[in-house]
Amino acid sequence: MFRVRNQIGCETTYNIKPESVPTIAVLDTGVMLHPDLSNRIVGFKDFVNGKNSVYDDSGHGTHVCGIIAGDGRLSAGKYKGVAPFAKLFVGKVLNHEGNGMADAMAEGIGWVIENALKYKIRVLNISVGIGELQDKTKERMLIRYMEKAWEEGLLVVCAAGNKGPEPGSISALGRSSRIITVGCHDGEYFKDMPGRCETYSARGVCGRFAERKPDIVAPGTAIVSCDANCKKSIRGFHNAYTKKSGTSMATAIVSGVAGVLYAHHENYKNDHAKKKILYSAQDLGEPWCKQGYGMVSLQNLLK
Repeated sequence: MFRVRNQIGCETTYNIKPESVPTIAVLDTGVMLHPDLSNRIVGFKDFVNGKNSVYDDSGHGTHVCGIIAGDGRLSAGKYKGVAPFAKLFVGKVLNHEGNGMADAMAEGIGWVIENALKYKIRVLNISVGIGELQDKTKERMLIRYMEKAWEEGLLVVCAAGNKGPEPGSISALGRSSRIITVGCHDGEYFKDMPGRCETYSARGVCGRFAERKPDIVAPGTAIVSCDANCKKSIRGFHNAYTKKSGTSMATAIVSGVAGVLYAHHENYKNDHAKKKILYSAQDLGEPWCKQGYGMVSLQNLLK
């Protein structure tokens, strides 16, 4: 995260008023009570196993939450997230393998919508990419729920998916024009690495009728963030952080950026926030179907 924060122009500290702190909802595999996320998980619900306690049996959700809002206390700030002041509202909609049912995702989105006003939820992060669902009714239902969240004022940020690089490989959840769909690109980093996230980040429609999908890209290769296996011992904490790659990580970065924007401009509506994030992106010179508007840039965004 140290590299990522420098790359997107993220300051180490922000002078945020307590009343301006936004809440970011995360629908994923859950979250572990990691020290870097201490006291900022304001809501949790398990739509998979029905448990009441906060947990993450995969690690994916904890990693995503750390990218968004980890305060980096176990690394002296080195692996701090993008919006370390933000609160988190977490729904477990994916199982221990990172798989889930459409109904659980729909229930999770509905739960976020119902609680948005109470918990000051401004952003909904869905670091999940799906392929073509055989049941098109379920696919349409999920897209409808995501657009409902947008209509209720939430900024919805969704992963493009890792099914690229073929044209038109964007996840079904990321095709709506109302949400921010995030692809992967590490800029000048990892240029010679065969397995970098850019090589499998999903693409939109290319060619003559190219569209700006994904809407934007963010770093997604070897991102260091909170590890759900973090354990405390007499000598301190072990396995505090781990590396993960994918559009899930890139999506969390953009959600963190949105959190910083809302903390500075709490009266922004979601459509205005979306335009500000996209129009301030750094053009990488890549095709629209690969980069959208370009690399997310918090430095440009806050100018």
